[in-house]
Amino acid sequence: MKIVVKVGTSTLTYENGQLNLEMMEKISRQISNLQNRGDKVILVTSGAIGAGMGKLNISKRPKTLPEKQSLAAIGQGLLIELYEKFFNEYGKTTAQLLLTKDDFSIRDRYLNISYTLSNLLKYNVVPIINENDTVTVDEIKIGDNDTLSALVASIIEADLLIILTDIDGLYDKDPREPDAKLIDVVEEFTDKLFEIAGGTGTNLGTGGMYTKIQAAKICYNSGVKMVIANGKLDNVLNRIANGEKIGTLFMPAQNPISNRKVWIAFNAHLAGKLVIDDGAKQAILNKGKSLLPSGIISTTGEYSVGDCVSIVDVDNREIARGLINYTSFEVNKIKGLKSTEIDKILGYKSYDEVIHRDNLVVIS
Repeated sequence: MKIVVKVGTSTLTYENGQLNLEMMEKISRQISNLQNRGDKVILVTSGAIGAGMGKLNISKRPKTLPEKQSLAAIGQGLLIELYEKFFNEYGKTTAQLLLTKDDFSIRDRYLNISYTLSNLLKYNVVPIINENDTVTVDEIKIGDNDTLSALVASIIEADLLIILTDIDGLYDKDPREPDAKLIDVVEEFTDKLFEIAGGTGTNLGTGGMYTKIQAAKICYNSGVKMVIANGKLDNVLNRIANGEKIGTLFMPAQNPISNRKVWIAFNAHLAGKLVIDDGAKQAILNKGKSLLPSGIISTTGEYSVGDCVSIVDVDNREIARGLINYTSFEVNKIKGLKSTEIDKILGYKSYDEVIHRDNLVVIS
């Protein structure tokens, strides 16, 4: 079984920002045991900024990007050094990967991540992954390790993603409410889950339950089971891997989309936007059709053939994303026209469709 384990800052650090070495050791031991029984495990870990805060005795998480990057630069080395020490005690080899959003949005890099992780798992190495906070700017930040872990689970076609946090799972309302109930299993993914989640992260972390639901959406579409559980429970990873009901289990879609379409939906950089009429919207959502030029009302952005664009309705609600067959210059010329008119307007016709169904993913 291929398992991705994500550990949050609130689980790895104390309130004063210092690393919880006992927790790091427990996680390393549990992952080592999973590997001993034949599982392939990847660890996505937070804590670099928290480790840097602890090193400098800073108790409040900074707000500016340069401050965060400086603390990440200080803490990242400390974090990986400790993990390597703990895993080495159990005879395990680790490898470090620092990733950014660009590494997922650029197709060649995306595939390289897949190949690298597959080979590391083949060698029985434990990959330890974090976002490369020291060099990222807002435009290329993934933003939270919940999303990062789901992207990693998708790219390796994992069987299970386990997100360890400081609460027991997803509740039907604010868990601080006395009548709040833990949701054991989520069978179908709906937008109501985002309403239930709400909220933000802690002083030390960036994620909250909302980002975990975003991760669940990626896993649902990718065919990956996901569990949110309390990281402080005894032997929690092994118990979940053995099938014990702990936390909240999110079941995957019965008919998940392909790995390539997952990349289009959740990873690819959006180079432009197409506004389509209601007829084209219904054809895409209800009939499984491609997008033809006749359904396009307007377009924004500058894009080339093969770029990923967003498809929105007249109310600017995104309904799909896809890889485009024509440039923005060409689409501006043929929008609203029939496919039979493309050759007359452009002097050539590469495709009847502006976006073929095989390269299109419905978002809502």
